[in-house]
Amino acid sequence: MINRKNSRWSTEIKTLAQHKHICMSVFKARRVIDQIRGRSYEETLMILELMPYRASYPILKLVYSAAANATNNMGLNEAYLFISKAEVNAGTIVKKLRPRARGRSYPIKRPTCHITIVLKDKSKLFRDEPKLKISK
Repeated sequence: MINRKNSRWSTEIKTLAQHKHICMSVFKARRVIDQIRGRSYEETLMILELMPYRASYPILKLVYSAAANATNNMGLNEAYLFISKAEVNAGTIVKKLRPRARGRSYPIKRPTCHITIVLKDKSKLFRDEPKLKISK
């Protein structure tokens, strides 16, 4: 996905990957996402592999997928990628009924979440900006 702003000088190239309907609480996923937001791709991989949380594995797979989208679709180098935007949104709540004593039922609510990761390229971020000329 190429996102061009209205300005004639800047073009932003960013790639994104989304994973929807993950059976996980939004708060547990946000705890991991807050640690990787704004970091480089290689640093993110090291952080996610060493985190002891269950939420880190789907996020790690999603970061791998976003980097693969960047290299295959855009031809970007993985060494220059960084996470510009990472967000977790609440999804639908899966509701089930569990049988209990005396013919009653007990509701089970399983929350889901949607995770979006956007990667940008550091090397192409400042290349297209105009240079200011200072005259003396």
